[in-house]
Amino acid sequence: MGGMVKDLKSFNFSVYGRWFGYINIILCIALGIANLFHVSGVIAFGIISIIQGLVILFIEIPFLLKICPLSDNFIEFIKRFETNGWRCLFYLAMAIIQYISIAVMATSLIVVAVGLTISSISYAVAYTKHQEFQNTNIIKNPTDDDFPHEAVVREML
Repeated sequence: MGGMVKDLKSFNFSVYGRWFGYINIILCIALGIANLFHVSGVIAFGIISIIQGLVILFIEIPFLLKICPLSDNFIEFIKRFETNGWRCLFYLAMAIIQYISIAVMATSLIVVAVGLTISSISYAVAYTKHQEFQNTNIIKNPTDDDFPHEAVVREML
């Protein structure tokens, strides 16, 4: 709990964007599954939402890139989003996709679009304020000094 309070007091908007990213993982997957039960074109946007949630999972929790067997192309794609500017554009593009779902039918995917927009705005503010991209104090990054090396991770698994 102390790490979360420290994050909130940091006034670094990249940390706020990252926290909203964690919330977006849950929203994308849960509401994507919930929208699979419509009998319309919204099913496609539900599937896209689930995929978006999984991609955000790998972007916001880079530790998973080390332990999951993934293709090199996917890992290179994910590593492109290590700055505030790129993450802002990424979340904005994903939000636009979900806002388009309103044209088919107004569903709970609007919540996903709003959540993605909030993340995009947070990263945009961090980018315009020239704030350094910062990780949260709770989840460790593979580039941190105290992050376990690959051999330690393999032993744990």
